[in-house]
Amino acid sequence: MYEKFAIFEPMSTIRIEILNPNALKLIEGMQDLKLIKVSDEPESKLKAYLKKMRRNAVSAPTIDEITEIVEEVRAERHGKK
Repeated sequence: MYEKFAIFEPMSTIRIEILNPNALKLIEGMQDLKLIKVSDEPESKLKAYLKKMRRNAVSAPTIDEITEIVEEVRAERHGKK
């Protein structure tokens, strides 16, 4: 008789979205038992760059202003006006 086992590589990383606050207690319990390690997701280079630029800017552009500029550049590149 053969048995099937799920094999997980040690130190695998997964992303979990917590939908129920009670689930956080379970995760914290596993962390206390040293079964898992919880860490924040690293910030992307783009987010870090935008944060830096906004910190140094007098006023940060809104998402609508950014979208408008992007659309203008796309139209220019594709020869549409």
